[in-house]
Amino acid sequence: MTAGANGFDVQVQEAPDGWRVAILSPDGAVVGERACRDHLEARTYASTVRQHIYWLSAEKFREYYRV
Repeated sequence: MTAGANGFDVQVQEAPDGWRVAILSPDGAVVGERACRDHLEARTYASTVRQHIYWLSAEKFREYYRV
């Protein structure tokens, strides 16, 4: 995946107990995670995060997601 406008990125991964969405810092480290019960929920949440990556400055994104 390619990092967004503010340098952050998001990944959706299947996990043993469902799905997870990871927020990645500009250096590629996982700085936030959310467990989701199914693929649809994970894709929906990841889509919202992607929009925020493009809309918000890095500072506002960190504040909003507490990362």
